[in-house]
Amino acid sequence: MADTAESPTISFDDIDVTNLDVFAERYPEEWFTFLRANAPVWRHPGTDGSDNEDFWLVTSYEHITQVHRSGMLYSHQTGPGRDGAGGIALTDLEPDRGPGLQMVMTDQPQHTRYRKLVNSGFTPRMVRRLEDSLRVRTNAVLDRITPTGACDFVVDISAELPLIAIAEIIGVPQDDRDKLFDWSNRTIGGQDDEYGDSDPEADEYTDAMIEMAMYAHGLTDDKRANPADDLWTRLTNAVVTMEDGTEVELSELERDLFFTLLVVAGNETTRNSISKGLLAFLNHPDQWELWLQHVDDDADPLADTMVDEILRWTSPVNFFRRTAAETTELGGQTIGAGDKVVLWYPSGNRDEAEFDRADEFDIARTPNHHMAFGAGGAHFCLGANLAKLEIKILFQELARRMPDIHQVGPADRLRMNLIDGIKHIPVEFSPTPALA
Repeated sequence: MADTAESPTISFDDIDVTNLDVFAERYPEEWFTFLRANAPVWRHPGTDGSDNEDFWLVTSYEHITQVHRSGMLYSHQTGPGRDGAGGIALTDLEPDRGPGLQMVMTDQPQHTRYRKLVNSGFTPRMVRRLEDSLRVRTNAVLDRITPTGACDFVVDISAELPLIAIAEIIGVPQDDRDKLFDWSNRTIGGQDDEYGDSDPEADEYTDAMIEMAMYAHGLTDDKRANPADDLWTRLTNAVVTMEDGTEVELSELERDLFFTLLVVAGNETTRNSISKGLLAFLNHPDQWELWLQHVDDDADPLADTMVDEILRWTSPVNFFRRTAAETTELGGQTIGAGDKVVLWYPSGNRDEAEFDRADEFDIARTPNHHMAFGAGGAHFCLGANLAKLEIKILFQELARRMPDIHQVGPADRLRMNLIDGIKHIPVEFSPTPALA
């Protein structure tokens, strides 16, 4: 274990990643710097936020990658002694609420079958086909904002493009984007006063899931009656090949859970990458000036390195949890069968052992093997290419149309630990006419 004197103001007793109030105020980077140096695989005491179970907090790039590439040793679904409950959050979900049914909470071979069903919507060809449309729609979003000289960057800009993209891929009418925005906020941010219900007995997560399921039913009926070239039309007739070779259609529950995953994962993460990417630029004005000097050269490799550095720096998904399928060893620690193992991605992305000048925001950084989309293995983010395209287009058009954008008030953070979310960023810029 490293010398704890390097971080005299931090102790293990200070660290509680289940404390949502901390994340509503700030991201506690110092905790993870301390853990990487002193205990990169650390047994975190249990709290109400973890079902009162201790869990292993994994904070180094090396060990996060090791877990990702260990196949079935660390389950996305469940583990010994859990009766099928589990999933990717700190608290267990019951089997009928996701584990074993939703793609992100399934193990092989079921995960592979589910993934094949949705792969066609996220192929490089499909994403390239969207590029012109996304650029036009991005400028339409900015057209509503640029004449005003001020906006809430999150609500007015960074939330819009991911909603447009995921609606187009799934086949949701663009006029229903506000519903997707609301459901995503309530699913992820139900414990935040702005998105949650004032009734302490209310369960915003469950309510939003039910509303999405009802919408998915209606969308399925519509696509069967009016098929289109979109992902949901394909999923309405999709079949899954079982281990015995039989083919069965997705159940209504499986299809509903696909919808919730696509809506939330396709919106929330990219929104926060864009929002926190702007904050990174505003806090590092030399990098914004560098980007402004290069933005008009479409062949400039800086566009791609810029996107990857935003993803490394922002790491919008704080963690995914795994469950040990059997007793094993990680980082010199004995992980018991059934133990929760929590992989903290922003810490891996700031690991000094992997990244030179890890605490610097450098849009020309190369190589940049960040883990914003995971750390390898079968669960690498399906929407990675789409997210990178959205970030690239948005910051290209933002630099061209709002080069003097600046923050005029504090960013308002989400009370949540799974996602490092930003709810509001007040900004101002020189007003310019709409392009259209």
